Amino acid sequence: MTSSVTSSLAPTGSPVRAGRGPFTKAGAWRSGRYVLPLAVILLLLSIAAAVTVGSADLPVDSVLRAVGTHLGLPVRPLPPLPDSIVWDLRLPRVLLAALVGAGLAVCGAVLQALTRNPLADPFLLGVSSGASTGAVAVLVLGIQLGSGPIDLTTGAFAGSVAAFGAVLLLAGRRAGEPTRIVFAGVAVSQLFSAVTSLIVISDAQTQDTRSVTFWLLGSLTAASWPAVALSAAVAGVGLVVCWANATALDAFAFGADTARSLGFSPGRTRLLLFGVTALVAATLVAASGAIGFVGLTVPHAVRFVIGSRHRALLPTCAVVGAIFLIWADTAARTVFSPQELPVGVLTALLGVPMFALVMRRRAGTS
Repeated sequence: MTSSVTSSLAPTGSPVRAGRGPFTKAGAWRSGRYVLPLAVILLLLSIAAAVTVGSADLPVDSVLRAVGTHLGLPVRPLPPLPDSIVWDLRLPRVLLAALVGAGLAVCGAVLQALTRNPLADPFLLGVSSGASTGAVAVLVLGIQLGSGPIDLTTGAFAGSVAAFGAVLLLAGRRAGEPTRIVFAGVAVSQLFSAVTSLIVISDAQTQDTRSVTFWLLGSLTAASWPAVALSAAVAGVGLVVCWANATALDAFAFGADTARSLGFSPGRTRLLLFGVTALVAATLVAASGAIGFVGLTVPHAVRFVIGSRHRALLPTCAVVGAIFLIWADTAARTVFSPQELPVGVLTALLGVPMFALVMRRRAGTS
């Protein structure tokens, strides 16, 4: 029944072109045969290449030897310095960039389907503003938990959870309704942004202000293996949950009534997916700062190539998002070396034109 409905309808505001529509068999066929496998190969090559690039370039052979040594393989070990560069600095950073890019892209695709808003992104639910407030409180005020200070990641995650809790509280019993939770997210984002500005203005020293600004624009300089492990676990579970609800997301593209007629519970499903995307985004923002536009631009680019069936769209968004952020971060740390740009600056430079393109396409179909 689901296939018969989805093959005869198109989501509101989504033009269907011959052979390129969001629910055509050709789109799903291409995604299964070509796009996703090629993207996975490109992702693996991107990881290997990005680890070799930096202020001191390293050959691929050195990277493989360093990784093999730490995995217990019978390879000739590297000297301590290049080994530390690969294993302690570059590889965790590249892997964290891949995880953050993948998670934000998937969250963006899910939220765009849930809200039927092509401009939705993972920060719609207030988690970015909450994370910013938590991080600023740690950096500027030196907030402590028990006998010692808490780290920036913990503070950012706590702020994200507090913000999403405020969104649910403000939305009330109708939190499963897209319009209500979006309005609540906007209100909470403004509130936490105001608190962040107040903290910075009232208490920050010059160095604190510089650190806060760098983090707010997105940075992967604090990447570590524990951050990689936590991000992988949360993003992995989140992707599985979202992918398991791919058919429901397809149905939501046609509205709540259609989803209900196909046997889905719009309120419960939306609340579940809102919660999952908020948790994933909170974890990733806590590890990387507020990296914008990944969740907005990547889903639209992938939809343009393979269509809108979420069973293919979500994993492809994950892989493309990972590639996108790996190279954005590589450029951020190498273009002006030894100075480093916040990676959010580069994603914004790429994302703003895409934002304008989406607005133009939407105006043309209205």
